[in-house]
Amino acid sequence: MFLYNLIKFFLFLLDPEISHRITIFLLRFSLKKNNKEFANLKNIVFGLRFNNPVGIAAGFDKNAEIYKQLFHLGFGFVEVGTVTPQPQSGNPKPRVFRLKKEEAIINSLGFNSEGFEAIKIRLPSKRDIDQIVGVNIGANKESENFIEDYKKGIENFSNCASYITVNISSPNTPGLRDLQLIENLNDLIKNINDVIEKNHNDARPPILLKIAPDMEEEDIKSLCSVVLSKGIDGIIISNTTLDRSKLNLNEDISGGLSGAPLFELSTYKLNLVYRLTKGSIPLIGVGGIDSAEKAYEKIRNGATLVQLYTGLVYNGPELVANIKEGLSDLLERDGFENISNAVGIDVKIK
Repeated sequence: MFLYNLIKFFLFLLDPEISHRITIFLLRFSLKKNNKEFANLKNIVFGLRFNNPVGIAAGFDKNAEIYKQLFHLGFGFVEVGTVTPQPQSGNPKPRVFRLKKEEAIINSLGFNSEGFEAIKIRLPSKRDIDQIVGVNIGANKESENFIEDYKKGIENFSNCASYITVNISSPNTPGLRDLQLIENLNDLIKNINDVIEKNHNDARPPILLKIAPDMEEEDIKSLCSVVLSKGIDGIIISNTTLDRSKLNLNEDISGGLSGAPLFELSTYKLNLVYRLTKGSIPLIGVGGIDSAEKAYEKIRNGATLVQLYTGLVYNGPELVANIKEGLSDLLERDGFENISNAVGIDVKIK
């Protein structure tokens, strides 16, 4: 931890995006493996064997440059992206801001991506059963038809992705979050299912939706109803938030907020989605996880798997091993034989 704090001191003197590029570069040469696993954390989800439930969220390895090295840190799965059909540079800089006191980040990146073709050649041509790599797909900002962009994503990555996340919740692409509304969601999912049935029925990957924590409860209720009726395999809760009520900022910074201030809101919405789906599909809990205790709270509120990103920035790579060991101890303490037994234990389903 001392070494990371020293590195972090120098990285935090730099622009966040430059720091991130340096981190990506250094991780390319990561040789040390921290792969200690715990029997009570192993689980089968979406028909896939997870050594542990801790994943790296989309946004860290946007262009699938270091996904293999991220497994060296001990992650149970890696999600690359968000990837867009055509390359795009994203929104104008500066667009990433650290809130050190709150251990948070605000970003307005806007799906900066090298595009489907560049990412596709970096991934295995067929799914790797030993390493679970999800692909998070998005739409180009200037696209005339967002749904067509998602169809192209399904077509491009169905054979190589362990699962595909349909990201319709970024706050940084105008109009994208409207796809979460029932009148648009039905059309989106119908088109996704049509593509799968036409081209990839035998190799169908699990399809997940990633939703915003800012959705109204009635809209979440409608979304869950559509998801259950249309065969979507899981939901990721949540993306970043536009809510600033947990902050005391002297200036207005546009973009999505991640990190510690997001934990309470994202966990509440996770609990809600678990209640509405009655635990019938796996959920991935994201937002503000920086300890084993917070990961455990997500699991008890309905998450079968968890993801982190901002917590890693502030706490360093040892966080992954600490969360796994802590989770294993917490399960033992509470008498759960396996992590699957703790999922949703704090949720009251009517």
